[in-house]
Amino acid sequence: MKLSTKGRYAVMAMVDLARHAQTKPVSLSDIATRQEISLSYLEQLFARLRRAELVKSVRGPGGGYRLARTSMETRVSEIILAVDEPIKATRCTEMGATGCRADRSKCLTHDLWEELGNQIHVFLSSVSLHDVLERKLTTRILEAPSAANSDSMAAAS
Repeated sequence: MKLSTKGRYAVMAMVDLARHAQTKPVSLSDIATRQEISLSYLEQLFARLRRAELVKSVRGPGGGYRLARTSMETRVSEIILAVDEPIKATRCTEMGATGCRADRSKCLTHDLWEELGNQIHVFLSSVSLHDVLERKLTTRILEAPSAANSDSMAAAS
């Protein structure tokens, strides 16, 4: 699966905003400088994030952006979806319920990649901006049940 720059940059900018907007709104130019992202690109992303009600804009001198909710309440999956990034691992086009190939059948690995996309979405839905800021991802991953461990335990029985 490849996540485009839209999704990656939106998450980077939101984490930056969560870190720096504690006392006052943060300008997009400050985020652009710190994260090395084009200001015009950030403006496009933040327009989408604002429409999705993930950020609030503050006008006037000292204006900028704030999170619309706390960093604990804002999920990474919401950010990615707000900038129109589907969380998919398949390369298949949407051809309806019957399948993704020209003959309306599913490709051989469609279900595998579709489930991987679902698992990525579940994971990103479980991660908040706060988790990223506090670097709690390693713990979260280590605590997840391991299919490999359960498979090897079943084989040993």
